[in-house]
Amino acid sequence: MAGLKVVELAGIGPGPMAAMLLADMGATVLRIDRPDPPELGMSRPLKYNLTLRGRRTLALDLKQPAARELALRLVDGADALIEGFRPGVAERLGLGPDDCLARNPRLAYGRMTGWGQDGPLAPAAGHDLNYIALTGALHHIGRQGQPPTAPLNLVGDYGGGALYLAFGLVCAVLEARGSGRGQVVDAAIVDGVAHLMTGMFGLFGAGLLPEGRGEGVIDGGAPYYDCYECADGRYVSVAPIEGRFFQELLRRIGIDPADFPKQSDRARWPEAKRRLAEIFRQRPRDAWCELLEGTDSCFAPVLTPAEALRHKHMAARRTFVEFDGVAQPAPAPRFSRTVPELSLPPQPADPAGAEAALAGWLPEAEIAALRAAGTLGQAG
Repeated sequence: MAGLKVVELAGIGPGPMAAMLLADMGATVLRIDRPDPPELGMSRPLKYNLTLRGRRTLALDLKQPAARELALRLVDGADALIEGFRPGVAERLGLGPDDCLARNPRLAYGRMTGWGQDGPLAPAAGHDLNYIALTGALHHIGRQGQPPTAPLNLVGDYGGGALYLAFGLVCAVLEARGSGRGQVVDAAIVDGVAHLMTGMFGLFGAGLLPEGRGEGVIDGGAPYYDCYECADGRYVSVAPIEGRFFQELLRRIGIDPADFPKQSDRARWPEAKRRLAEIFRQRPRDAWCELLEGTDSCFAPVLTPAEALRHKHMAARRTFVEFDGVAQPAPAPRFSRTVPELSLPPQPADPAGAEAALAGWLPEAEIAALRAAGTLGQAG
């Protein structure tokens, strides 16, 4: 994506992640942040705010006319824009779709929200957990008889949000190259998560997705698709859905498949799960790894992030890399010829970096004039 230019109006969660995805693939992304970014309750050194990697940051008070005009000036030369405000906020700032497309008719204008740009909930506040709850996704995440479990913010913010916004922007940019016309990409997390649930709704329509939590094949109800505690208190995962793989697992852990409940016998799932739990508690996790890892048992240890960084498979594939002294995931997916590389660690939103942020976007004389006028980094 080298040559693609993206303006990012700073937000939280899925917006920055989408911008990171584009930057990881070589796009030139310029993040416009407040001179005094808000504290969100998870304070950390900037170098660890990893979704801000790959682009420079420009501090602007967009409520000031000169700063707003500078943002529009940057839109003039952009292929895409990302904003994650509540519906109507960008319009009130003078940076809504009509304002930006009037300046750049080819612009892909990406809007990231939880509820979407319209609908009865559109104006309301919300977060990842709320969005996945409304789509039906959260209902099946958790144990039978227990409340739903929050799956970090991977399903909503990142899966249904950031990935869909990035994909939508790429689609809109490609379409604009043929038509010469830009458009708005309305990326709502509820829409993205619902789309991720397409297969699940197919199972639901066919009557194959149980109504209860933790009662199905892939939500922890089946004994052959679950996690088990080991002798050392750590866990392993097993997922041999196919019959031949399930028999492979049983044989390797010392069970004659003929003496074990049939895989399809739901009435005996609790019994089968108890027997597997008893066996896995007999050895520490690493002993099970030695026996099962790399076989067709569909097995993997449940690792902590620290352990994942050191695992031999992850190391062999360089799934994680160290950049600016911080271990972090490498860009994904992989390409055989155009290999993406990390370019910049997270950058501060301060006036000192304004010239570097604008380089490649505006002529040097224009940057100097903005500095002289006090537009760069003004706090309002």
